[in-house]
Amino acid sequence: MRKLFVLLSMMLVACLALTAERVLHMYTALDENEWPIYVKAFEKATGIKVEVVRLSSGELLARIEAESKNPRASIWFGGPVVDHIAAKKKGLLIPYRSAMTEKVPAALKDPEGYWVGIYFGAIGFASNTEILKQLKVDPPTSWQDLLKPEFKGKVSVAFPYTSGTAYTVLAALVALMGEDAAFKYWKSLDKQIQQYTKSGSAPVVQVGLGEAAVGIAFAHDIIARGIAKGYPLVLTFPKEGTGYEIGAMSLIKGGPEPDLAAKFIDWMLSVEAQNLMKEWFRIPANPAAEVALGAVKLEDVKLVPMDFEYFGREKDRLCERWREEIEYGR
Repeated sequence: MRKLFVLLSMMLVACLALTAERVLHMYTALDENEWPIYVKAFEKATGIKVEVVRLSSGELLARIEAESKNPRASIWFGGPVVDHIAAKKKGLLIPYRSAMTEKVPAALKDPEGYWVGIYFGAIGFASNTEILKQLKVDPPTSWQDLLKPEFKGKVSVAFPYTSGTAYTVLAALVALMGEDAAFKYWKSLDKQIQQYTKSGSAPVVQVGLGEAAVGIAFAHDIIARGIAKGYPLVLTFPKEGTGYEIGAMSLIKGGPEPDLAAKFIDWMLSVEAQNLMKEWFRIPANPAAEVALGAVKLEDVKLVPMDFEYFGREKDRLCERWREEIEYGR
């Protein structure tokens, strides 16, 4: 009897150890310097360990789809909502609702619970002030300004099929101009591009280092990765209207730790977690959270109306058209 008791006790201890050692596997599209802010705070607050793989949003969508029969992660954290919508349309997500997701305004979450917003961000232009002086040109304040001869070969932006940031740019141009006109415009813009990047925030650093004159990126990245770091940058917006994102998070269908992923979602929507977004100048989804001084708010810029459902549904087609007409059509 004593031996049986000892054996059962050892099994119980082993089970508790296994439970304590469970790890949340996460995919994130947030900047490599940003996601640790939230993940480390979550680990400290809950005792749950998190293993993170960071890729651009478009790359994450492709990876989650490729792994759909054997998912390796439980949660997709960050990245434009159009990519989460595309994942929903492909059957790659599962819905989740809780008391915390109910705190988020209806416009910032999926009505069926497949994704929930965590922040808002608008597309802007980052210009190197020293290069502008050399070129004797003002910072761009319209989409047409990017086509000025002074900027030929001096503009940086990411690939729309790898970057959620750049896909937001493409979607905004389609919403603003119409699809055919937007592709005609990008053919002209392509002649101005110095280099396409995989990551949507990479152009900010390129411009800050003087490797390009103008970068197209989200305003919060321009402030956090550029201006706040002391780079000689100025932030401007296109007067015709600019695109914007709702950054989102979602549960991956078949993920190995759905309960831990749900705990992260609830924690990330708390005021405690949302206040941390001040460090990256994001506008938090929880209305009770604090907003960083200098962060770009909805009312600060002219926004192009964005049909996220449409652009999520049409992403594959629009990106393929971009590759055929822009990347392969040179």
